Amino acid sequence: MTLVFHTAGQASEVRSGNTLNIVPYRMDESVNEGDLIRVVPLLPCRFDDGSVEALPVWRALVDSHRIVSIDVEVPTMLPAILRQLLLPIVLHALGSPRSRQEWGQRFDRGCFDAAEVEALDAYLAEYGDRFDVLHPVHPFGQVAGLRTKKGETKGAALLVATAPSGNNVPLFATRTEADALPLSLDAAVRWLLHTQCWDTAAIKTGVIGDPNAEKTGKTSGNPTGPLGQLGVVMPVGRTLYDTLLLNTPIGIQKRLGTPHWAKDPLGPQWKIRAPESVLDLWTWQSRRIRLMAESAQAGLVVSRVVVSAGDRFSVGVPVWETHTAWRKDKPDKRTGAAPLRPLRHTAGKAAWRGLDALLALEKENGAAQTSELIDQIAGLDAEGIIDVDYPLQVETFGIVYGNQSAVIEELIHDVVSVPVASLRGKGLAYEVVIDAAMQAEQLVNAINHLSADLRRSVGAAPIPWNKGMRPGEQLLTALDPVVRRLLAGVTADSRDEDKLTRGREAWELMAFDAVHRCAEPLFALPAAAFNGRSEKSGSKEHHYKLGLAANRFHTSVNDTLGRASALRNRPHEEE
Repeated sequence: MTLVFHTAGQASEVRSGNTLNIVPYRMDESVNEGDLIRVVPLLPCRFDDGSVEALPVWRALVDSHRIVSIDVEVPTMLPAILRQLLLPIVLHALGSPRSRQEWGQRFDRGCFDAAEVEALDAYLAEYGDRFDVLHPVHPFGQVAGLRTKKGETKGAALLVATAPSGNNVPLFATRTEADALPLSLDAAVRWLLHTQCWDTAAIKTGVIGDPNAEKTGKTSGNPTGPLGQLGVVMPVGRTLYDTLLLNTPIGIQKRLGTPHWAKDPLGPQWKIRAPESVLDLWTWQSRRIRLMAESAQAGLVVSRVVVSAGDRFSVGVPVWETHTAWRKDKPDKRTGAAPLRPLRHTAGKAAWRGLDALLALEKENGAAQTSELIDQIAGLDAEGIIDVDYPLQVETFGIVYGNQSAVIEELIHDVVSVPVASLRGKGLAYEVVIDAAMQAEQLVNAINHLSADLRRSVGAAPIPWNKGMRPGEQLLTALDPVVRRLLAGVTADSRDEDKLTRGREAWELMAFDAVHRCAEPLFALPAAAFNGRSEKSGSKEHHYKLGLAANRFHTSVNDTLGRASALRNRPHEEE
């Protein structure tokens, strides 16, 4: 068997004992899929023609202008791959753009030029052996020889966030922890990256060489992976190349730093420390991991793993974290400063409902502050460097942990169109986007109040906010496609004020119809609702009956959707 790989333009083949130890990053077309390739994961890339191909990292970067997405096992794997692998390679090899103008030149080009491809080639040649997944000294993203005192290992399902494992075994699951879950080497490495970013805070196995391991052979007090502490916000472009640029901070040479593969190999001992730089943060090794690979008919598979404690933040998430929006705590009484905390996503809440936070560009006022990268795009728009009609999307990612963050209850993911023009914080496009999100929330409140008033009118208690399905949730389901259609329309026609005005009117009319359709079944009440009933609250007496509830609801809807109300009443006035 002859395998040919390019290393800085030269063929490279290294033998270690009886095993062919290959350190490839560029694969020659003559190589068969079944050949032994020990490399960071092949990425399943979807091209602009609809085809999907598993590519090595170098090919994925060089062809990034033709790749529209990376097909991942779970959505939360995408930010892990970008932050732990692709973005650090690009920034460490090419550097951060020194100015918005330099960023704009790269973005307008739409692909890596010949000089950049050569630089990436040289970079991956220099660090090629650090990307060898099974290297005997410094396997990629792992600790060589990591083992427990008794040599125990756990099933590979421990890496898979959606698989029953440890405390994550549901009562009625079709699989149990005892069932083997062999992963291909590529898939195992992708899940390894995911684990470094999103792992639970469950107790970890103690390993030899870790003086912090407890006498019981366990390590407690582990935080979740770094992304698990955020509500991840990631700008996404038309192609992978655009997405890489949109997630590239400008002018951060002094805090760029180095990724973990450019440092000395890690051992089993972990530290409590503050991230030193952006690339240190992006490639943070929150766990010490070892993949136990073995041969199988389909090639190398990973059935057993060792996962132990890794590095922990000493001062919480740094305020220069790039991929989260922020909420401001109450100002400190002594200093007057308002501490920033990552703004977490809420399960079941569509991303467009948080547009007020994503578009919170004013850092001095308000309870929220947008992410550094969204703020950067706003600056690029202000200087005319990015087209105002660019089809920008923002993807949000998060994980809901349960039982002391030791189990994963739910994965959060959403994609929303964000018109570049709305990032200016003013103007018609901004008003349309913000107003639509606010109006939707006001309509939800109106229909929930209607439900509560009507239930009280017949002697029933309102539906608790945290139990059962309130009608506001049904309304949000009905409004969701309407809002997304509006956002896409604003993105496409952000320069045309006439179209924006008509789009706003169309949104209000559709929202008006939706809220009344959802309200109609609520009025199917017994005759007693007409007379209603009274309830005392302290010294005050409140009257609840159908007529009052309906009047309050219709007044609220008409106030919220003033344009729709005026348009619907116009024909009657003319008559």
